[in-house]
Amino acid sequence: MLITSLDNDRIKGYIKLKDRKYRKKTNTFIVEGRHLVLEAYKAGKIIELILEKDEVLPLDLPVVYVTNEIISKISEMECPSTVMALCRMDNNEDVKGNKILLLDGIQDPGNLGTIIRSSLAFNVDTIVLSPDCVDLYNPKVIRSTQGMLFGLNIIRSELETVIEKLKQQEIPVYGTNVEYGEDVTYLKSKDKKRYGLIMGNEGQGVRREILDMCDKYLFIDMNEKVESLNVAVATSILLYELDKEGE
Repeated sequence: MLITSLDNDRIKGYIKLKDRKYRKKTNTFIVEGRHLVLEAYKAGKIIELILEKDEVLPLDLPVVYVTNEIISKISEMECPSTVMALCRMDNNEDVKGNKILLLDGIQDPGNLGTIIRSSLAFNVDTIVLSPDCVDLYNPKVIRSTQGMLFGLNIIRSELETVIEKLKQQEIPVYGTNVEYGEDVTYLKSKDKKRYGLIMGNEGQGVRREILDMCDKYLFIDMNEKVESLNVAVATSILLYELDKEGE
């Protein structure tokens, strides 16, 4: 199928997926670029391929061919890829596993993307996004994950509800606090096997009412000239330490 008109209803739908509300309404999103498309394919998320005419990608999927003009209208990138895909969202709402990362109000797409990549690298089982976090399917988030969002269980939920469930399962909940915290490198092995780690908003940190639900506070020992770290960097360091064997 080759579509050449921007007035085509299918094309109008692709373009509207730039809007978060429309993505949520249709439960679909667009990925751009060969690498992301292949990662989505491995995860079984693709509904149909969107290829510029004459482009070839030998996957067993429905294909919609479009013109360069249409590709440019669908794309969020300055230099649009000739390979895209329409994907379905994962509507799973269950917290799975024993290593849970809870994110309170993360706003920057790049930060969320980096956190997702580190979470997969250091064996997090589930990421929980608070309702006010940046959209997981924001194109900038998707690109910055390099496709790793397809390898993780990521849900959106009220953090208080999830924390209560973790406590019922006797999974310890960790926050960060330099003044009252424990150096994360001193954490014992038994305290790393099951955990909920809460990280907060770039400017405000974790909400006080959420911090008050923590069982223990952790901190990263660093040069005293540095007041704080970027949340994605801090999260990556903590997850690395939590993934190491303790004493």
